[in-house]
Amino acid sequence: MSGTLKLPEPTWFVGCGNMGGAILDGWRTGNLNLAPITVIRPSGKPVDGARVVTSLRDAGAPPGMAVLAFKPQKLDEIAPELRQYLSAKTAIVSLLAGVEVASLRQRFPGVGAVVRATPNLPVAVRRGVTGLYSTDVDPETRASLNNLFSALGYTIWTADEQKLGALGAVAGAGPAYVARFIAALAKAGVKRGLTEEIAGTLAIETVLGTAWMAATTKETMGSIAKRVASPRGTTEAGLAVLDHNDVLNELVALTIDAAAKRGAELAELAKMPSLEEGARLH
Repeated sequence: MSGTLKLPEPTWFVGCGNMGGAILDGWRTGNLNLAPITVIRPSGKPVDGARVVTSLRDAGAPPGMAVLAFKPQKLDEIAPELRQYLSAKTAIVSLLAGVEVASLRQRFPGVGAVVRATPNLPVAVRRGVTGLYSTDVDPETRASLNNLFSALGYTIWTADEQKLGALGAVAGAGPAYVARFIAALAKAGVKRGLTEEIAGTLAIETVLGTAWMAATTKETMGSIAKRVASPRGTTEAGLAVLDHNDVLNELVALTIDAAAKRGAELAELAKMPSLEEGARLH
């Protein structure tokens, strides 16, 4: 991380759930100064390095950046009050899954840039993936956000929201699916007589080592599988099960499709503000 990397002053985190907390953990690990951050959360639960308040009215001066880190279903509950505290210089950075830029602009018409971000949980250890998308971000804000999220791992700006949704379905949800696979690999080890501790360690280290090897050597997954599987050997016998009728690829495709479908549903819901919110917008 660059020693000159800085957050806008002030920066608000409106809500701080799993993903918001992961971002702050990653920045903290990278020695980014979190002093400009005010976290607004009703619980008042402390956040190391940042100021925490329980209500928007206690947050202070309008933020240079406001990170929306609450559940997307709460958008119409929070937006009417929040927008009163923002300014034309505020950049909105939304972590709200499925909520499109147009829907955000509708709720926050007077702000500066509106940017969607789809980080995944490994940003907490600075090995994450983040997709970014905006229709109106200025070059300076774009560069600043690119640097901030690049400090947390791989970052890419997508050309449209369809691609951002695809990125979220694969990388955003992906850690949960990888975790399920690791757990299944460990359970198979226990079934073969290993202790849970040893089987769990073997599963984690095997996935970590394989991913790290692929990332560093740029070798394809097909090539790695071929190198491990000697003809008529044990690995080839196992691969025959995974490859039968393309079962593994079909299962993963169905999994990603389900995540993408839910993202589309959330986007449609966000296009229809509550009656109270709609009245305030006119």
